[in-house]
Amino acid sequence: MSSNAGAEMRPELSAALSGDELARWYWTLAELTVLAREIGVSRSGGKVVLTERLRAALDGVAPAAVPPRARSVGRQLAAPVNGSTVLPEGQRCSQVLREYFRREIGQSFHFDAYMRAFVAEGAGRTLADAVAHWHATRQAAAQVTEIGAQFELNRFLRDWHAEHPAGSRTEALAAWRAHRDRPRSPAES
Repeated sequence: MSSNAGAEMRPELSAALSGDELARWYWTLAELTVLAREIGVSRSGGKVVLTERLRAALDGVAPAAVPPRARSVGRQLAAPVNGSTVLPEGQRCSQVLREYFRREIGQSFHFDAYMRAFVAEGAGRTLADAVAHWHATRQAAAQVTEIGAQFELNRFLRDWHAEHPAGSRTEALAAWRAHRDRPRSPAES
């Protein structure tokens, strides 16, 4: 158990918790996975999905069926590729694509959300189309975006550094540990 500045203590993660109590506290994916294994709940999916499945199981509600994992069976591009190369169905953001985009765009290229979506949904379009998409999305990509709930640490660190611009990494991580050891408000869970 870890303590916080208040009187309330973070409980041990166990099958004795209620779903609401589970949701009141921060748990790592690794911790949630151990609990899921102990109580016989599917460990598949991301942290948000696993947390909801555990909440249901702890409250005695049948968890939602786990959808089958979609596996890409399409072929993946292999080098050499060029601007007229067509993205196949199921293409992943591979090293072959990264190398091509770095040659065409420059070393600043990275697979951001816009490019990941383009590759995932761009079957039938060319790599030249992808390069044009990269350039067309730079202004939007520069905007601050909402960080998904599964990346709670990232959201916390971004907000903490905005409030403490001169703060160190050590200070930020200490603040994170104090934050995660406090119970969440109902709106956060």
